[in-house]
Formats: sequence, structure tokens, C-alpha cells
Amino acid sequence: MSGDTVNMHGGRYNDGIVHHHYAPAPALTPEQAEALAVVRGLAAALRGQLPEADREALDEGLAGLGEAAAGSDRRRTLFAIAGIAATVGALGQPLLDSVRAALELFGG
Repeated sequence: MSGDTVNMHGGRYNDGIVHHHYAPAPALTPEQAEALAVVRGLAAALRGQLPEADREALDEGLAGLGEAAAGSDRRRTLFAIAGIAATVGALGQPLLDSVRAALELFGG
């Protein structure tokens, strides 16, 4: 089945159809993809050294860095990961640095 399906039940002056089109997130550049890979790798290395609650928050954040993530969602997720990295001090500094580098590539 293709095309629009419209069901109307009563009413008057039912003119027009609102189309909600989904626009996929733009493709990542190779540099952006590499930066996210570094963030994921450093986060995985840090994960085992975090308390359970922080591990869960980190896992949720990493799930939000997928290819389909919209720009603002990806930035929000990177900021959340940076916050986790910052709370563990020197142990999280490499992850924090990689998040900052990734944010620069995403215009942040």
C-alpha cells in the first residue's frame, strides 16, 4: 500500500492534509565517526571502574550516540557523558578530552 490514507469522521471545512516527513540525520563525516569511536572505546575502558549507577548512565549515553541520532540529541548525550567523566576526576580525563574533541567536530 502506498500513498496517503485519510479517514475523516464528521466535521466541516476539512481542507488539506498535514504531512509529517521524517528527515534522517545527516551522515557522519569520517572524522566525526572516528571521534565517536574513540569516545565509545574510552567509555568502555572507564565503565568497569565506575559505580553501578554511573555505569547505567554511561550505558544510556552510549546508546544515544548511534548513527541515527539527531545533532542536538548527540550533543546532549556527549555533554552527559562528559559530566560522568568529570565526576571521576583524573580517571575520566581521557574520556572528557575525547568528548570535547568530538563536540568540536559537531559544532560545539
